[in-house]
Amino acid sequence: MALLQIAEPGQSPQPHQRRLAVGIDLGTTNSLVAALRSGLSEPLPDADGQVILPSAVRYHADRTEVGESARLAASTDPLNTVLSVKRLMGRGLSDVKQLGDQLPYRFIGGESHMPFIDTVQGPKSPVEVSADILKVLRQRAETTLGGELVGAVITVPAYFDDAQRQATKDAAKLAGLNVLRLLNEPTAAAVAYGLDQHAEGLVAIYDLGGGTFDISILRLTGGVFEVLATGGDTALGGDDFDHAIAGWIISSAGLSADLDPGEQRNLLQTACAAKEALTEAVSVEVSYGTWSAQLTREAFDSLIEPMVARSLKACRRAVRDSGVELEDVGAVVMVGGSTRVPRVRDAVAEAFGRQPLTEIDPDQVVAIGAAIQADTLAGNKRDGGELLLLDVIPLSLGLETMGGLMEKVIPRNTTIPVARAQDFTTYKDGQTAMMIHVLQGERELISDCRSLARFELRGIPAMVAGAAKIRVTYQVDADGLLSVAARELASGVEASIQVKPSYGLTDGEIAKMLKDSFQYAGDDKVARVLREQQVDAQRLLEAVQGALDADGERLLDAEERMVIDLQMQELAELMKGTDGYAIEQQTKRLSQVTDAFAARRMDQSVKAALAGRNLNELEE
Repeated sequence: MALLQIAEPGQSPQPHQRRLAVGIDLGTTNSLVAALRSGLSEPLPDADGQVILPSAVRYHADRTEVGESARLAASTDPLNTVLSVKRLMGRGLSDVKQLGDQLPYRFIGGESHMPFIDTVQGPKSPVEVSADILKVLRQRAETTLGGELVGAVITVPAYFDDAQRQATKDAAKLAGLNVLRLLNEPTAAAVAYGLDQHAEGLVAIYDLGGGTFDISILRLTGGVFEVLATGGDTALGGDDFDHAIAGWIISSAGLSADLDPGEQRNLLQTACAAKEALTEAVSVEVSYGTWSAQLTREAFDSLIEPMVARSLKACRRAVRDSGVELEDVGAVVMVGGSTRVPRVRDAVAEAFGRQPLTEIDPDQVVAIGAAIQADTLAGNKRDGGELLLLDVIPLSLGLETMGGLMEKVIPRNTTIPVARAQDFTTYKDGQTAMMIHVLQGERELISDCRSLARFELRGIPAMVAGAAKIRVTYQVDADGLLSVAARELASGVEASIQVKPSYGLTDGEIAKMLKDSFQYAGDDKVARVLREQQVDAQRLLEAVQGALDADGERLLDAEERMVIDLQMQELAELMKGTDGYAIEQQTKRLSQVTDAFAARRMDQSVKAALAGRNLNELEE
């Protein structure tokens, strides 16, 4: 497998130059950016020395405000201050409206039912809001590191679906960031602790943030993490601990529960301060107005016990879903600021039978792990180590389709390991076998590509052309070994082959193939269109000829048959030339003159199928 570094001509990176890459934890409540510096992964601070950026964006008519100042404005300018935008990523307008009164924004519809938030700056999509957060993190990183970033690894929850992941990529692109990879948050946390260096084992990631709780069970095999199960509670987090203390204050001080928004905000700030103090102290004095009292850690633990129990219930469910036992888990990683609470750590230790890993700041652990992965993917040299390059597929991999065309399955520069699948079908009626011709290259015609291997799939059930579905899967492992498997989905018959795609190709030959693909791109496109038109024409000719052989004498008079024959001859003659437009137009004419013939054949088939059956039988 060739390892490629791609640079503009005359700008090839020198061996001593370090490629600047970062890890970004784009969180619901807070976001961070981290990078490797002097061999250590660490979060990058802003000008005030703060590493945490609240995920809050406030829109003014002439400017955009991001971070703590925006968060503080949420109560005074709620319509223009967006919090927790991560919850809206990849969601449709109907999904967002189901949240009802939980969100104070004015939502308006957009293209593809994407929700837009109506602000004084105009409509803002969740992607645009996330991009504003990412821009601040990118600028912070480039200022701190002193150069332009080559890319970033951005973390996402393990349960994010394709739409949510694509929305995250779109936001990064809008922010001027090249996404090296989207990394699951639990995997990033495990990487931060170096658990990816272990041979194998099970890891639990207990992630208790401000507003949500997530639990993930990972299996590590050969340095690769697989998410076995995820679970959690979207309405459980540190904010609930604050509300529990606030309830205790109201009860103990004899206050009215009907507080105005300002009083409620002050009360929750007091409760949060008490919570944070109790992570170190065994007792804290809580004051609110003229009232004050001591809150012990024991009393605090009692207040939050129902919430801690809910999190452990979700843990047990996730472990059960993964098909393992609690005692099989070899390590438990704590993520999220709320895991600083001693009772949470003790309860997790009791549940899993081992002390959780807490050495890395739980607010920073995800970003730190992402930065480690980003540095590797950027191809930087580790201290005392070899140059780590991003292993990519240097030339596209595909297969031959009708007309001698190359159909790309895995495009060049795709990082490995990778697996891709596409569905194909038969070309002729009754076809029971298919030849799979594996190719490599960038050109449109197989004559201009490199043949890697051929194998045959046999045992396809005899059907009309186009009815069978053959799924062809290309899989390239970390060593660059290509496995190609073809499977007929109805019968399950399968055949496969393995090949080393880059074997026998020098860097010079690869470069020449790439150069030719650019040089002849225009000609190749024209040639491909011509071949596709020829294939369509040939398919129609064969279908019409088959229909004529079967029913022509019975369903057509002499004049109709003569018209069809002349049109077929005209199309066959044009196919010998290179006028693609003429072939396309003649194909349409032949299709039109055979429409009536096709309709008669359909009527005949329906009559034959219904012969001897009454209405009651049909209704049954």
